[in-house]
Amino acid sequence: MKNGLPKYVQAVPKPRSLGRESALKVIGMRCWKRLLGAESGGALVEMALCLSLLGAPLLIGTVEMGLILYDSIEVSNAAHAGTAYGMISSTFAANSSGMIAAAEGEAPDIGNALTATPTTYFACSQSIGGTQYTSQSAANSACTGSLNHSLEFVQMNTSATVPVPFNVPGLPTSFKLTAISVMEVEE
Repeated sequence: MKNGLPKYVQAVPKPRSLGRESALKVIGMRCWKRLLGAESGGALVEMALCLSLLGAPLLIGTVEMGLILYDSIEVSNAAHAGTAYGMISSTFAANSSGMIAAAEGEAPDIGNALTATPTTYFACSQSIGGTQYTSQSAANSACTGSLNHSLEFVQMNTSATVPVPFNVPGLPTSFKLTAISVMEVEE
């Protein structure tokens, strides 16, 4: 025992006082060691990488499919507008150019890519989905019976080939969209 203290206490070094600059260096080194050795931000970095690699293609694909769906709705609405024009009366049903103009007016975003083909046909009231006749006289002779009579229908077939907004290798560069609308002519 030296100075009245046990040996193990004598072996502990005395804390020395650090100057202001030395203390800041030690604290700074401890912070850097904590930051470089920590894993708490790893998940955030992984998520950022995944979103940049997967998020952009998913976003582009979603936008592309949304635009194609919008064009498909326009083509379908064009077919409906053409038949709605033709169903007003037999006079309007015979006006093919008016039905085409009504269809084209309903799809302004498609433009000249829209093809509209109107047809008029007759069918028997007892079998609407059955035989289609090109003239009313042929339908009247075929529709026999007291409850069976001829009905006039207009049909509009529309189609358009629309390009995709983003060209991706391996995927189609355009889509063909079609629609059919059938309505009975009001007399």
